[in-house]
Amino acid sequence: MSARAFRNLQTVDFAVVGSGAAGGVIARELTQRGLTVVLFEQGPRVSPQTRNHDELKDWYLGGISNDAVKNPQTFRNSADKRAELQKFKPALWYGRAVGGASLHYTANFWRLHEIDFMERSVLGAIPGTGLADWPITYADLEPYYTKVEWEIGVSGLAGASPFDPPRTRPYPMPPLPVKSSGVLFERGARKLGLHPVPAPMAINSQPYRGRGACVHCGFCHGFACEVFAKASTLTTVIPEAEATGRCEVRSESYVFRIETGKQGRVTGVTYFDRDRREQMQRARAVVVCANGAETPRLLLMSANSQFPDGLANSSGLVGKYLMFNCTSRALGVFEHELTE
Repeated sequence: MSARAFRNLQTVDFAVVGSGAAGGVIARELTQRGLTVVLFEQGPRVSPQTRNHDELKDWYLGGISNDAVKNPQTFRNSADKRAELQKFKPALWYGRAVGGASLHYTANFWRLHEIDFMERSVLGAIPGTGLADWPITYADLEPYYTKVEWEIGVSGLAGASPFDPPRTRPYPMPPLPVKSSGVLFERGARKLGLHPVPAPMAINSQPYRGRGACVHCGFCHGFACEVFAKASTLTTVIPEAEATGRCEVRSESYVFRIETGKQGRVTGVTYFDRDRREQMQRARAVVVCANGAETPRLLLMSANSQFPDGLANSSGLVGKYLMFNCTSRALGVFEHELTE
């Protein structure tokens, strides 16, 4: 539980909705500059040390993610179809606990490449998409990549890949050791003329900033790290925000509307607390960091007579062009047993 507690009628500087990679960081940055913050999270606050490797609970029953019963979703892939309820595995899977997706992510910590910021100029228009160049370049973002890598701790080998974009500093830690499966993968890739390199990981390969090194349990994807070796906002920036005395983490609090006043300015957020009672927290500004699904939903649910199409939606694009992350897998049978 947070050491600081604000009253709902007390106006704070910022209400931050979502405590993951974006929300946790912005809470730390704001509070360290003297501003007050209530950090809202719809899920509970859990201690990674109390976690276990329960794949059924964490993967399918919403242990630290949204579950299909408590957070039902409907989905359709075109406007002329009826949205169907996702009964078992939600179409959108995201973190639902203090720390958000930074609790259960794999901790791969790649940087975008320079071309990723200007694909529209390089590829041209693509029908049915809103493909556009970023308003910033890789060079603009590079100092922030470096800042994050050194503050949360990333292990890797700078310069190992001939395709990496330029960087101003190496990684703060050497790469994690390669396991037996990785050795075989590397040998096979080199035979094919490819360039295997150690993946940059937000996982400590050695003790770093008060957190221990990885114990190689093999349970990263889908699970909170029990030894704090995997960087999450719960174990890095959120404690730093709370240490300022200007941040309250309000867990199990589901924000469902952003409130605005007569002048069209934000006045706070309305939410359901852990007892499902409706509450309102006053704030001078609201930062929405609730992932690619919950963020547009909250903006659209906040429609009113002044903003009939939802907040921040003068373009009419809020909630559109949702992009899923696709994956592919290959399975193999090996002659000898491999380590995790």
